[in-house]
Amino acid sequence: MTQQSSQPFQLPRFYMPYRARLNPHLDEARAHSAVWAREMGMLEGSGIWERSDLDAHDYGLLCAYTHPDCDGPALSLITDWYVWVFFFDDHFLDMYKRTNDREGGKAHLDRLPLFMPMDLDDPDTELPEPRNPVEAGLADLWRRTVPAMSADWRRRFAESTEHLLNESMWELSNINEGRIANPVEYIEMRRKVGGAPWSAGLVEYATAEVPAPVAGSRPLRVLMETFADAVHLRNDLFSYEREVRDEGELSNGVLVLETFFDCTTQEAADAVNDVLTSRLHQFEHTAFTEVPALAVEKGLAPDQFAAVAAYARGLQDWQSGGHEWHLRSSRYMNEGAVRDASPPGGPTGIGTGSTAVRTLFDALGAERLRAYTHVPYQKVGPSPLPDLPMPFDLRLNPGLDGARERLVPWAQRTGILAEGVWDEDRLAAADLALCAAGIDPDATPEALDLNAQWLAWGTYADDYYPLVFGHRRDLAAAQRCTRRLSDCMPVEGEPVPAPANAMERGLADLWLRTAGDMSPRQRRVLKASVEVMTEAWVWEVANQLQNRIPDPVDYLEMRRATFGADLTMSLCRLGHGPAVPPAVYRSGPVRSLENAAVDYGMLVNDVFSYQKEIEYDGEIHNAILVVQNFFGIDHPRALRIVADLLTQRMRQFEHVVSHELPVLYEDFRMTGEARAVMEGYVDELRNWMAGILNWHRKVARYREDHLARRAHGFVPDRLPSGPGFRTSASGMGASGNFDGVTAVL
Repeated sequence: MTQQSSQPFQLPRFYMPYRARLNPHLDEARAHSAVWAREMGMLEGSGIWERSDLDAHDYGLLCAYTHPDCDGPALSLITDWYVWVFFFDDHFLDMYKRTNDREGGKAHLDRLPLFMPMDLDDPDTELPEPRNPVEAGLADLWRRTVPAMSADWRRRFAESTEHLLNESMWELSNINEGRIANPVEYIEMRRKVGGAPWSAGLVEYATAEVPAPVAGSRPLRVLMETFADAVHLRNDLFSYEREVRDEGELSNGVLVLETFFDCTTQEAADAVNDVLTSRLHQFEHTAFTEVPALAVEKGLAPDQFAAVAAYARGLQDWQSGGHEWHLRSSRYMNEGAVRDASPPGGPTGIGTGSTAVRTLFDALGAERLRAYTHVPYQKVGPSPLPDLPMPFDLRLNPGLDGARERLVPWAQRTGILAEGVWDEDRLAAADLALCAAGIDPDATPEALDLNAQWLAWGTYADDYYPLVFGHRRDLAAAQRCTRRLSDCMPVEGEPVPAPANAMERGLADLWLRTAGDMSPRQRRVLKASVEVMTEAWVWEVANQLQNRIPDPVDYLEMRRATFGADLTMSLCRLGHGPAVPPAVYRSGPVRSLENAAVDYGMLVNDVFSYQKEIEYDGEIHNAILVVQNFFGIDHPRALRIVADLLTQRMRQFEHVVSHELPVLYEDFRMTGEARAVMEGYVDELRNWMAGILNWHRKVARYREDHLARRAHGFVPDRLPSGPGFRTSASGMGASGNFDGVTAVL
């Protein structure tokens, strides 16, 4: 008779295309870490671990699997880091989480950055005396690690370490409130508190440092984030029983999806594994397509490109090794999983590893290919609009009518209505002055005009990229255009090239009027926010060329960029003055507040624009389509999921305002003036969301009668007429081929 497992769910089949390899210096690392942990006070007498706990967890095995190629001393140092971070986690659990001691936990965390100075050789650098094993371990590890690394790496690693430590307060706050995060919030916060970005820094130590010029680029960021998401979601599956059942933990991806979808634990576990697999697919896609293109674009030297390749391989090793360790460690739920860990004969090398060959073929099959099989311009009909939450009152700027009248001549002067992409009818259907009037109901006429013109410029350019560069399949032209747009935004008096088209002419005008009175530092911030948006449009064109529906996590994060979120937030913050410390804007609660607001706005757009984008524009960048593709479901079910997520993002916004901001004010000891500025910022975001929803409900651009009247009937080899365009070989450049195209906010 077969004994029934007591596990809360059966572990799913995992996609793991990289073979786990074991570092030959394992025994050396195990012995060293045991001695080191005792010297730091982490074992007998700590009240947290005994030597038997350390042996059972076997962090030496973890590091030997996740760093298979480094030498003995490096493996010992890395193992010490992991002993420290797991001890920190268990110490924080016992001392602060279980006792709900938020004040004590914050005081503990506030001291830890003092043990990570950027320059150990500075005679003025003086570390405090450690008070506990966590502080003693961090001081020792920092001293042994940073001399071999650059200042850029030290800064990045210290930042990820602080995130790992400080976001433990987020977990503690959720336990105190009995609150389970929504899926988007969870993914974002898990990256910080889960430690995988921190692990990526140690991968650099073991392999090669990422060159500073590309460390902050999208491809390297995506490699790190997909690595982090896969590591964390895998850990959530293996640790569900210990965290949720034994410790009362609420920060677990299985529990998050179980709650969001109101489904069984098994169904939630399977869904988490689907997301994990998708993130690994995204890692591979980025490594094979975006990283080589980045190397060419940035002109990386051979040794720099080799360093990036070594780093990417190191992340792969961590994935496979971490999976193998989870299968074997006594810390986790892994009953019955090991027997499926190795392929029963057959091929070896890339594409085989610690899962069954059948699993590999399944993962490489329909689920992966489905993202590339979408047929554009499918008839979908009018999309039903669900009830959308809006707890904030709408106010419209009384200068709306005047702004509408003044927007048309500005669009004519810049050439936006003269290139065959837009005309006055399309501009009127978009009614971007209405959007501006709802977003900023108290703006002066001049400020309202500027807001409406920024919206018109961004909407036009967002339309232009897929319509012109996408249908021409000309990624290089999109990249050149993006670089020229950057040149239209001088920071310190650099020469501006003569505008070649309406996008450049409009941006140069807006930049002069917006940034003219700013300091160079403020201009850099604003310029960077515009560049985030324009570079995201290039990402959309690349997906369009591949006919690739994005991974859902990548889509949500990039959609914020294509929607112009950074630009919106930057313009708001720059008007706040110096009362609010920059660290407040970088804090978790404020970023969570902003992201929740932006996600609400862009998901509203995706709900209203579904028919327009799928049926009339042939688009692939819509959240409903992304959800349909990922889960393999129909439109009504996908719409319900998106509407539920939209509702959860609004609830999160309200939760942050009610619960997290007051704590933030106390943590930063903010003045009354600074608190008033932040409360004003909250009101600005409320107006923004209310204005966005009202605009979508009122404008003609998303209505079927307008769409049917303005269907474009696009022919790929015909180019729009207007300044800066060459006609195609057929001579049909001025054919009016783009009649009826509308803009997407």
